[in-house]
Amino acid sequence: MISRRHFVQVALATTALYGASGFGNWSRLAAQQRLTQDQLIGSSNFGNVTLIHITDIHAQTQPIFFREPEFNLGVGDAAGQPPHLVGADFRRAYGIDQGSAMDYALTYDDFTSMARSYGRMGGLDRISTVVNSIRAERPDALLLDGGDTWQGSLPALRTAGQDMVDLFNALGVEAMTSHWEFTLGSERVREIVEGPLNPAFLAANIFDKEWDEPVFDDYKIFERGGTSIAVIGQAFPYMPIANPAWMFPEYSFGLRRERIAEVVEEVRAAGAEVVVLLSHNGFDVDRQFARDIPGIDIILTGHTHDALPEPVQVGNTFLIASGSHGKFVTRLDLDVRDGRMMGIETRLIPIFSDVITPDPEMTALVAETRAPFEAEMSEVIGTSGSLLYRRGNFNGTWDDVICNALISQRDAEIALSPGFRWGAAVLPGQEITREDIYNVTAMSYPNAYRTEMTGERLKAIFEDVAENIFNPDPYYQQGGDMVRIGGIGYRIDPRGPSGNRISEMTVLATGEPLDPARSYVVAGWASVNEGTEGPPIWDVLEAHIRAQGTVEIAPNDSVDVVAG
Repeated sequence: MISRRHFVQVALATTALYGASGFGNWSRLAAQQRLTQDQLIGSSNFGNVTLIHITDIHAQTQPIFFREPEFNLGVGDAAGQPPHLVGADFRRAYGIDQGSAMDYALTYDDFTSMARSYGRMGGLDRISTVVNSIRAERPDALLLDGGDTWQGSLPALRTAGQDMVDLFNALGVEAMTSHWEFTLGSERVREIVEGPLNPAFLAANIFDKEWDEPVFDDYKIFERGGTSIAVIGQAFPYMPIANPAWMFPEYSFGLRRERIAEVVEEVRAAGAEVVVLLSHNGFDVDRQFARDIPGIDIILTGHTHDALPEPVQVGNTFLIASGSHGKFVTRLDLDVRDGRMMGIETRLIPIFSDVITPDPEMTALVAETRAPFEAEMSEVIGTSGSLLYRRGNFNGTWDDVICNALISQRDAEIALSPGFRWGAAVLPGQEITREDIYNVTAMSYPNAYRTEMTGERLKAIFEDVAENIFNPDPYYQQGGDMVRIGGIGYRIDPRGPSGNRISEMTVLATGEPLDPARSYVVAGWASVNEGTEGPPIWDVLEAHIRAQGTVEIAPNDSVDVVAG
């Protein structure tokens, strides 16, 4: 057993600040009066090995607003367990005061007011400052990236991820794994991995279909602090289900538990004293991995965008969740003695962009990558009259805007939008720029289709998505979140039996039940089918916002969730 554990939360001021009414200088003043850079980054002399983890940045190089979920439902053994806690339950679990900086960073309550007080979070130049500070204290600290790095912004889309490759090379990332990277296509991924990429690209669970053998490196062993550290890569296992298989037809993905167990044994036999799984499985899958695969010391988890101020321990394995969009960086200090990990100290560092001083070198590099697109991105398209956000098991307000756009611009009765988690928020009263639009739509298969579906088919789609999300066996949780909907409502029992979670489907315009036999005109986007036709979703969304001028979104009560 590990004999010594240290869980460190950031010591932040907890006095609530309400009623702030502006952005800019007031926001910076409010944050700086409460926090200091030294408080946020901290320091440690614990142990002899330091790891730094960032994941799911989704090409966000600028400070942003990002609201954490109101719905993050756990099923089966995960019900009521981290990371499936939100709002007041989250605060109680981690001793966080309401209205505090950590409350703003980690929960959704009173988000708009606190955003105006504490300001934006993230920014790659601020992350660089944090990384440089840690490395000044621990020069051989190992920086690891959990993937979803090359997708999610206009510059990343236009450069096929090159901007993020260059920036993360400059940041000094030493190993990474992947998910959305493969939506650039397997040829582009190979081009990057074989060319300009500095970090080791690790994916023990991706095989060549023809030869049935690994395509990329399974692991890399690093010597740090007098210690041999094996980092094993686990890419997102369900690529052909969640994303278009035709973009990477030669590759086979999967959990490959037996394979990962073999790799763990291999690196131990090679002398690894610490085994790290750099994973994009999602938290609940990784928790099950920790139960099923012996010998893993640390799982750096990604994909589900969870941010937790403490590790979750399963046996002798520690799960670390570092959030998304550049909001957080996790520092891990390990005490490794006598060939094994004896203790761990972790620090979830919130990147308050008005507190942390930007690294000028990274600021210049980011500006260089954005310069060709700056005029286009900064064009104002409209104004937000509501908080626009996307994150949670069901519709966010950005999803509502997209669905409304699909209905109005594609002359549809019903709209479907994928259950994506990525995309920055826009506060009420803010201008909506083209960059904001691309932040919630930038991807390589954006066509907005228009088709007909029967009520029976729609019900089957919803049941299938619900099965992927709410199956009590985490190994069958293969999707993102529930498909977002416009024009219809329904009742869902997440803990109901397979094929019978969805009921009371209703057409909102008429109040009538969805007719299983009738065909409805349906618009959607991000189909995984090759050859999907239609305008790109960002054009559809931009036309809708221009027509609206000011975008107001009423509270959405179209999804009735049965309480567990």
